Amino acid sequence: MSAMTADPIAERIAALRVRIDDASHRYYVLDDPDLSDAQWDALLRELQQLEARRPDLVTPDSPTQRVGSTPSARFAPVAHAVPMLSLGNAFQDSEVAEFVARIERETGDAAPVFSVEPKLDGLAISLRYEDGRFVRGATRGDGATGEDVTANLRTVRSLPLRLRAPATGLPLPRVLEVRGEVVMPKADFERYNAQARADGNKPLANPRNGAAGSLRQLDPRVTAQRPLAFLAYALGEVEGVELPPTHSQTLAWLRDLGLPVSAEAGTAAGLSGLLDYHARIGQRRDALPYDIDGVVYKLDRFDQQRAMGYVSRAPRWAIAHKYPAQEAATTVQSIEVNVGRTGAVTPWVLMAPVQVGGVTVTRATLHNADQIARLDVRVGDTIIIRRAGDVIPEVVRVVEAERPVDSRGEPLHPAYAMPGQCPVCGSAIERGEGEVVARCSGGLYCPAQRVQALFHFAGRRTMDIEGLGERFAEALVEFGYVQTVADLYTLAVDDLLEMKRRADERDATTPATVKAGKVADKWAHNLVNAIDASRTTTLERLLFALGIPEVGESTARTLARHFGALQPLMEADEASLLEVPDVGPVVAGHIRHFFAEPHNRDVIAALRARGVQWPEGAPRRSSEGPLTGKTVVLTGGLSSLTRDQAGERLEALGAKVSGSVSKKTGIVIAGEAAGSKLAKAQDLGLEIWDEAALMAFLAEHEARDDAR
Repeated sequence: MSAMTADPIAERIAALRVRIDDASHRYYVLDDPDLSDAQWDALLRELQQLEARRPDLVTPDSPTQRVGSTPSARFAPVAHAVPMLSLGNAFQDSEVAEFVARIERETGDAAPVFSVEPKLDGLAISLRYEDGRFVRGATRGDGATGEDVTANLRTVRSLPLRLRAPATGLPLPRVLEVRGEVVMPKADFERYNAQARADGNKPLANPRNGAAGSLRQLDPRVTAQRPLAFLAYALGEVEGVELPPTHSQTLAWLRDLGLPVSAEAGTAAGLSGLLDYHARIGQRRDALPYDIDGVVYKLDRFDQQRAMGYVSRAPRWAIAHKYPAQEAATTVQSIEVNVGRTGAVTPWVLMAPVQVGGVTVTRATLHNADQIARLDVRVGDTIIIRRAGDVIPEVVRVVEAERPVDSRGEPLHPAYAMPGQCPVCGSAIERGEGEVVARCSGGLYCPAQRVQALFHFAGRRTMDIEGLGERFAEALVEFGYVQTVADLYTLAVDDLLEMKRRADERDATTPATVKAGKVADKWAHNLVNAIDASRTTTLERLLFALGIPEVGESTARTLARHFGALQPLMEADEASLLEVPDVGPVVAGHIRHFFAEPHNRDVIAALRARGVQWPEGAPRRSSEGPLTGKTVVLTGGLSSLTRDQAGERLEALGAKVSGSVSKKTGIVIAGEAAGSKLAKAQDLGLEIWDEAALMAFLAEHEARDDAR
């Protein structure tokens, strides 16, 4: 370009972006900063000023785009192309020894090498880069579907908005999904809280909650004020590049691309190497810049990972070795019970506030009556509290030597006994033979169960009432608009607006626009429409939505197929229920008890009377089919039906539908844009169908079934 046509502002903007990105890379990835904070801030201000003069030159990957955009009303769902799986946990060295022995036995490798790294205590996320540019970020969610938090992730300065060209000179991958953890460094957390207290604001509870809460702010400008960091540890979908043969080499490649990776990540050989690493990181745990709750071991060679495969929702080639939970002593002030959505009555202690693992806790679970009896917890006792997995406070033991006694040396307080009646609705608390959990028998009638029952009823995989979140469920119950789930179908727009007004007054959060007489009502119309749309459902969704104890989505589907209609199920005796696959005596007892309660039958009758309907047909009692015993994996998009619909039809023919590919997979059905699952299936030599083969198979065998 000649001097006559050069654009000096464009050139300066480009130079500033390169310099700022390089400084960020040196600071966050190399830990070798070459600019002071003041110098970095000056460069960013200059770039902001130039982009304000030339908005046509602003790009999504500019460093200025980290400041946060306008608030979002909600987070959109994101389906993970490759599921974000969980890890199995080991708490004892012996469990790690069993893990290593299994790998040695199944791979034939007497000294397997593992990639080792700290188990970060933050929020798991997935980043998607296309041609080197960050285009989307999502939370882990349930592993299959997360929430789109792209706008918030753009504010995390250690997260590169544009990947660096690798030193090898190879091209950037066309698609690169990077899995990692958003954390709040401990030093930054302390500085943030010190400033919050100085400003009279509420401090964050702990770094983990601070990271998770910050990333789920609806307003990215709030997230931009939080000191978040990102560290990469794995890959999801990858296209357009040949990966290194090992996980440790892949982490090095990610560093080369400009992605931060834990400085403590490395490799170790055999059981002794893993245990040495666990001990070494444990000694340095308090000095690390971020919170961890263990270390992770991953078989380093990818070919060995593929050979080991997966079980359920976890890889067989990786495990998290947790550290002992942090403990503290406190005293019991009272013992209470909580009634959950399914009526489960859980005892817990109210105790003198105590710091455990950096969090002030005042409540701890006692789990059940057997646990209370085993521990013999009483009011006034000194107890040891542990945050199980560094998350859930629980009572570990009683310090009996410090138990309060009277003048005769007898315990001052009697042994605790579980109540016989629900403290909320007065219904009997019952405990089935062989069961650990006691339950309120009030069912859908019990007010304590209403909020969670209503929230569960409206869920995406139950009645799918979009817009009915837990906050609205609480307000509907608190202000008396809903006594049972059937009352949802009597709500009008005016009811919802009045509920919202009362909730805002209670919380002192009435918007200024409402005070000025401008009431937004679109949300209320949308919610009424969503409730109306849910009147047409399926039997299996309804059964799952009713919240019958121990009846999850899979059992609800099996019951619907076995009985075909609701009435036969409601009248079924124990012998009939035990004929259903996967239904044992405990589940059969819960089903019988639920439908024997007049309150629950009244709710079902009210649902019918208010227009809720579900197709019913003849029962399909045979679990045998042409795919019985086969595990099927669906990947990619299908044009003829959704993947859920395809899965249901395959299950009806006997298949077990799984979300991950392993050597035990029978068939992989690959639709459009099938990614790594298809590649893995090809590597393993599995049977692969396209959509045409699937539809032909369904047409042939469903026709035979109908003919019978």
